[in-house]
Amino acid sequence: MDEQVRLERAKKRVAEMKEFYQHLTVYLVVMAALAIINVATSREHLWFFWPLLGWGIAVVMHGFSVFGGFWGPEWEERKVKELMERDGRRDRT
Repeated sequence: MDEQVRLERAKKRVAEMKEFYQHLTVYLVVMAALAIINVATSREHLWFFWPLLGWGIAVVMHGFSVFGGFWGPEWEERKVKELMERDGRRDRT
């Protein structure tokens, strides 16, 4: 693989990781603030769990997309190769 292509791929990967860590940091700060506000104003009804859960799912999905799991870069690369091979077999027949 060409060195320039590898460099661009690595830069893209680092940018994706940086975006995830920024997302995670904002999530943690906002959730801490919401928890403090919730507990300071009403201890009977803990409503901050709902945004914690909803946004938490989004953070987990973002993490899967960046670091692997279901939709990571490795999955994309495997899928591209698989589809190219399938199309190549179809063209030969």
